[in-house]
Amino acid sequence: MKPLPKFLLTFLLTFLSSITSFSQTETSKKDQRYIFFLHNKFVEENDLTTAHPEYGKAEYNEILASFRKDNFIVFSEKRKKNTNAADYAEKIVKQIKALIKKGISPSKITVIGTSKGGYIAQYVSTYLANPNVNFVFIGCFKDSDIEQIPDINFCGNILTIYEKSDIYGVSAIKRKETSKLKINHFKEIELNTNLKHGFLYKASDNWIAPSKKWATGDYN
Repeated sequence: MKPLPKFLLTFLLTFLSSITSFSQTETSKKDQRYIFFLHNKFVEENDLTTAHPEYGKAEYNEILASFRKDNFIVFSEKRKKNTNAADYAEKIVKQIKALIKKGISPSKITVIGTSKGGYIAQYVSTYLANPNVNFVFIGCFKDSDIEQIPDINFCGNILTIYEKSDIYGVSAIKRKETSKLKINHFKEIELNTNLKHGFLYKASDNWIAPSKKWATGDYN
């Protein structure tokens, strides 16, 4: 059997290489995970260089960098002052629905919110009402919320993280029990850093690591 002409061999090798490359790209796109990160109220109201008098600088950019370092595609922006939480949640819901419409699996999408951002994330959970999307609520529940914000219903795969010394975030079991929508997975993590509400200002693995784990679909 005669060997293939050089030009034909080169063509075949290039063609096979392109198929492999295309396949890897498609696999990569299929496995890609997305995070919507919603920051706290202090970042909303202050320049990023401004330090909180008790908690110090809010490490917003460092937090985003940590998620991106682990190959998450991160959607986040510094909100305008006095942003209405419920209205902003509607905006995020539209963005998530657009991703799902493009063929991205809801289970590959995670909404992570700290403090006020966590309340916005709770509204997103309520309005989106998709039990397969992941949510991480950080330092953003008080027992009084049940009566003061009755329109929130958890829905999705829910992880709540709160700090034992923080009066602005406690166990959200009560909200889980009153929610009328479907919750596929629910887990809570209590931290003990003694940093009060300041724990969520830091790009700390105390809360970032379990958030990443949750965003990969590891609900244990």
